[in-house]
Amino acid sequence: MTKDIVLEARELSKEVSSPEGRLAIVQKVSFSVHSGESAAIVGASGAGKSTLLALLAGLDTPTSGKVLLAGEDLTTLDEDGRARLRAERVGFVFQSFHLVPALTALENVMLPLELAGRSDAKTGALEALERVGLRERVGHYPRQLSGGEQQRVAIARAFVVRPAVLFADEPTGNLDTVTGGRIADLLFDLNAGSGTTLVLVTHDRALAARCNRVWVMEAGRLAPG
Repeated sequence: MTKDIVLEARELSKEVSSPEGRLAIVQKVSFSVHSGESAAIVGASGAGKSTLLALLAGLDTPTSGKVLLAGEDLTTLDEDGRARLRAERVGFVFQSFHLVPALTALENVMLPLELAGRSDAKTGALEALERVGLRERVGHYPRQLSGGEQQRVAIARAFVVRPAVLFADEPTGNLDTVTGGRIADLLFDLNAGSGTTLVLVTHDRALAARCNRVWVMEAGRLAPG
């Protein structure tokens, strides 16, 4: 049985104004990712990877082209509509963790469930933290956790809503090699175990090679890796 396409870009472009005139950051990008797959977008700094990720996740709007996420055309939604879709169907893991400093690990992971009005927020968050090996750290604040532990909290928060797609932007970029390897193992284990589609943006070719599919971004254009 063919798996459904969960993420698709069609002729996606993003231009911005610059002192030299219009600058194309993303140029006519088209590709698709199926449900449960892992995909990597690799390229040097400034190639347009993070801009492309923001467009795919509905955090930014394209100059032209379309993004279809979990069956919905992001380009037809207003800001509230895109925010709703992100809350329901998307998870994020960033290089710099993006945890709320004043909240414990448990409270950070509960946050997306509470925002969704779920009554089982605490139970769901505890289960997610257990899956990432942090059951003993639930009451710790981010400042009391190592970088690897903070990233595991961020991963638990991303997976707790059981998203259709998890976007990870340089998820191992702020970690040492050993810790980064463990975080990568965790991401792929959760991808395999939950059926969530994983889309990685990275400059790390070894990390990208673990994905089902790899694309290379250069000067705003995307080609098979």
